[in-house]
Order: sequence, then structure tokens, then C-alpha cells
Amino acid sequence: MLDILKKGGPILWIIILLSVFAVAIIIERLLYFRKIKVDEEKLFLRIKGAVEKDHFDEALSICDSNVSPLSALMKVGIEHRNLPAHLQKEMLKDAARQEIPQLERYLTPLGTIAHISPLLGLLGTVTGNIEAFGILGGGRSLGDPSILANGISEALLTTAAGLIVSIPAVIFYNHLVKKVETILIKMESQVNEMIVLLKGRHSKEQKPAPAPMEQEIPSLSPRLVRRTEGLRHSGNMAGISGRRTSGAGERR
Repeated sequence: MLDILKKGGPILWIIILLSVFAVAIIIERLLYFRKIKVDEEKLFLRIKGAVEKDHFDEALSICDSNVSPLSALMKVGIEHRNLPAHLQKEMLKDAARQEIPQLERYLTPLGTIAHISPLLGLLGTVTGNIEAFGILGGGRSLGDPSILANGISEALLTTAAGLIVSIPAVIFYNHLVKKVETILIKMESQVNEMIVLLKGRHSKEQKPAPAPMEQEIPSLSPRLVRRTEGLRHSGNMAGISGRRTSGAGERR
């Protein structure tokens, strides 16, 4: 093993170091996605049932006990449940955007390793061939063919090492990127579902106000009724006396 590492030269050591970083990133990302893996449908139904019953503390405790991007979004929506619908949507979108860096963590270095490993292998091939042709040009290989073999082995070893590191790195990189895209699509759907849930709750709380009752015209007080009847009686008596006076004048 040490002989192979020695023949590969410094470029092989660089490729091996990159492979260690790639393995560490892959293991960390797989453990992270396993940690946040929850049954989204079941979790959403539990939170929905608690919100519909106005048990907001219970809904927040459910979110805290289930660490995932979905629970983080739900928690933000519940904490800002009294805001208007458009502000709730903006808050949920901001929360979703804040989850993206954690989901895409270390994916850029992994993609870089997957792309540069074969290039480093190609570089090792070039340097190995340069050394081999330099030996041929000097004529030293005629006396000792092992000197020429060292240059050719460096070229082949670095190429093989670059491909061995690059192929698994590309496979896992694409797998992890696809997983992130799937989670982001689910988060976008969950934002809309959460807005509909909170909007439905607001519509239940804001019951239409009862129509104002028509004010009844207050009835006249008994005293006012008696006064009105007295005025009518006085008017009738005055009319009768006036007719009598006019009739007496005519007879004269």
C-alpha cells in the first residue's frame, strides 16, 4: 500500500485527502437527512387538529418535538397567526428560505470534489508521462527499466484514483441534490396549506356582526296623551262656542 502511495506521487496524496473530505460530507449529510426525516402527512394532521381546537401551545410543542423543516415552518405560522394573510405568507416564505442553507450545507464542496478529482487524475497522468518521456529522452531507461516504470505507474495510478473518488462523489452529490429539491417542493406546498389553515381559522373567528335592530318609536307617555286629548277637547269646545256666537248675531 505504501509502495502504491509512493509511486502515485504528491497528486495521489491530494486525491486521497479529497476522498476523505468527500466521505465525511456524505456521511454527515446522510445522517442529517435521516434526522429530519418525519412523516409529513401525519405531522401536519396533528398540528392541524391542535390549531382547529385553538390548542396553540400543544401545536408548538408538537413542532418542537419533531425537528424538521416542516415543523419549523408550522411553528413560524402558529407564532404569527394573528397577522394578515399576506404577511403570514411572507413570514412563511422567509422561514422556508432560511431552511435552504442548512439543507444545501456542504453540497458545494462535495460537487467541487466530484469535478476536480478526475482533473487531478489527468494532471497526474500528464506529469507521469512527462517524467517517463524525460527518462526516455535521457537514455537512463536503457540501463534500468524500473525508472521508466515509475513514471508510467504514476500516470496510471493518479488517473485511477481520480476516477475512483469522482464516480461515488458524483452519485451521492446528485442523490443529495435531488433530496433537497424534493424537500423544497414539499415545503412550498406546506406553506400554502398552512396559509389556508390559518385563513380558515380567521374566518371562523370573525363571525358576522348581528344586524342592528330597528329602533322602536317610543310611545307617547300617558301624561302627553292626556295633554293631547285635552287640547283636542279645548279645540272642540272653542269651535262649538264660536258657532253659537255667530248664530246669535245673525238672529239679531
